Amino acid sequence: MMRNLIHNSKIDFMGLTRSTWIMSGALVILSLLILLIRGLNFGLDFTGGYIVEVGYPQAADLTVIREALATAQFPDASVQNFGSSQDVLIRMVPQEGADKALVSQRVIESLAGTTDGELDLRRVEFVGPQVGEALREQGGLAVLSALFAIVVYIWFRFEKKFSVGSVLALVHDVVITLGIFSLFQLDFDLTVLAAILAVIGYSLNDTIVVFDRIRENFRSMRRGSPAEVINTSINQTLSRTVITSLTTLLVLSCLLIFGGKIISGFALALIVGVVVGTYSSIFIASAAVLRLGITREDLMPVEKEGADQESVV
Repeated sequence: MMRNLIHNSKIDFMGLTRSTWIMSGALVILSLLILLIRGLNFGLDFTGGYIVEVGYPQAADLTVIREALATAQFPDASVQNFGSSQDVLIRMVPQEGADKALVSQRVIESLAGTTDGELDLRRVEFVGPQVGEALREQGGLAVLSALFAIVVYIWFRFEKKFSVGSVLALVHDVVITLGIFSLFQLDFDLTVLAAILAVIGYSLNDTIVVFDRIRENFRSMRRGSPAEVINTSINQTLSRTVITSLTTLLVLSCLLIFGGKIISGFALALIVGVVVGTYSSIFIASAAVLRLGITREDLMPVEKEGADQESVV
């Protein structure tokens, strides 16, 4: 029943590629411009520094806290609520020669006058600037390595035109997701990087399902143009694609709403990635394969030499 949620659809997806490619191209260019102008708001994992989590007995006044930290020689501290109005997350740039325990003590002392109750120091973390820079470089290499491995895999599994289409779709997904994080200056940390890699995996899985059906139909459908074969393949997998995406989005929405601040960036990146990835597997990857001139001959199995003679014998 669920498998046939969308039954016998005959949508002309390839007929919409001109408008969808214009829209996707505009989104990618806009995302790249935003990334160049605003950049990513790298979190502590990539920039280095201190992160201090403090619990207040009542709702905390963030303005008063910022003023108290500035007076205590922490002028660049970032202060925000963490989960509730009583929980405060403080981020500070690294200070040369400063000890983690000493920094946390100074923070607590500076905040003592911001409340009548007792402060609860939840955690103190420190990441050195060299470590943060190394993590940033390694994260970028991880994304590039994943894309290169996908090119090789799709090339051997299907055909080189499929590998080009899949990578175009993945680059499209990653750039737009990063563009949204840059536009709203959302924290980009290791959990978000993990989500970006997960988006690549999710989008690739969806694309491979469509590609596999395209290959099967090119071999079995004796009539029909390449556009008709690809349209038929997408329509045949559409129910599976929609159900998978909706159930995934349902889980991710719960994580975003109830998971708290720690995993909100992870959940949001995946939500954007799943939506864009579902779209790109149809309108970018499949359309790219068509535009590259895929033919039935490209996907027919290669017969071994001497196969005819062996069958006669």
